[in-house]
Amino acid sequence: MLRLSQFMRDLAAPEGAAPAAPSRARPTARPGPPRPVVIWNLIRRCNLNCRHCYSISADVDFPGELSTAQVGAVMDDLRRFGVPALILSGGEPLLRPDIFEISARAKAMGFYVGLSSNGTAIDAATADRIARIGYDYVGISLDGLEETHDRFRRQKGAFAASLAGVRHCRDRGLKVGLRFTVTRDNAAELPALLDLAEAEGVHKFYLSHLNYAGRGNRNRGDDAEHAMTRAAMDLLFERCWDQARRGVEREVTTGNNDADGVYLLHWARRRVPERAGRLEAALRRWGGNSCGVNIANIDNLGNVHPDTMWWHHSLGNVKDRPFSEIWSDLSEPLLAGLRARPRAVAGRCGACLHLAICNGSSRVRPFRAHGDVWAEDPGCYLTDAEIGLEPAEEGADALALA
Repeated sequence: MLRLSQFMRDLAAPEGAAPAAPSRARPTARPGPPRPVVIWNLIRRCNLNCRHCYSISADVDFPGELSTAQVGAVMDDLRRFGVPALILSGGEPLLRPDIFEISARAKAMGFYVGLSSNGTAIDAATADRIARIGYDYVGISLDGLEETHDRFRRQKGAFAASLAGVRHCRDRGLKVGLRFTVTRDNAAELPALLDLAEAEGVHKFYLSHLNYAGRGNRNRGDDAEHAMTRAAMDLLFERCWDQARRGVEREVTTGNNDADGVYLLHWARRRVPERAGRLEAALRRWGGNSCGVNIANIDNLGNVHPDTMWWHHSLGNVKDRPFSEIWSDLSEPLLAGLRARPRAVAGRCGACLHLAICNGSSRVRPFRAHGDVWAEDPGCYLTDAEIGLEPAEEGADALALA
């Protein structure tokens, strides 16, 4: 995840000022394997049927899900191992009857606890319970304005219900954010959604690039064309730069395409060239894609994955072996490959001048597109000149696509 607002604030800070925060919220350093943030799909059931759902959820019960006692045992292992944060997700996590019991236990154990919801189930009473738990963050997804969102979510009234959920959480003092997955069908509504986020006073806006997993794989023909992706990023950069200079504290982040960091570097070389060197150093410390390193996923059945887009590949199951053992076992080829630095990526990714910044980005897209985890990422929207495969035109730094 690229913490775009943080990088922009650092660019806008007076010369000599210390960075606002570390370039990535990393777990406390200790010997052994990295201690990741765990995104935990506690339930697969969902009241919606979204077009790009990576878990292919539906409004039915799925057998074999972890019991409350099993969840508690896994949390004990995660805490002993040093996992700093849990993001509780689904399906729709609020459909799980013990979600607040699990959440209260996680908070009492000292985890940072986020809730990832579609928002439709957050009425006033539920928001009161969410506030009592004291979640550190509540993320709610919107796919565009009302007509577009309802079409993506395949349910009339979903937008209104989700926006009401955002407002209920905000009004109770919770840190709440909007999540948006950009595709060819909704890219034009990004400006309006950014305006909505500002008007509603939400704390964070997260733009996700489409990854080829679950229903997102079926719908990968809807992936925003590279020119549209660039236009979306250009808009985010200008909005964040304006907010940074005005001292606005709203957070904007992007995910699922770590080429964003390299594209930001080229933007800085054009707009604030005197600060670009500092930014490049910060981006190298950030290090790009952290799937299998600082991010892990546990699905509803207890299978462990490098992140949420890898449900087709299990590293092991917490019913059979503790997470701490699974995560430490580098005899698993995929996990070992994701931890390698640099990763053994091929094609444009392997030849890229900025591999140390993006770390090869998502490995799910090349696997789905080419059948090869280590092939070049088809979602990379940078030109050959921008990645150092050919000279940039004289007097220009990686000209944008016409």
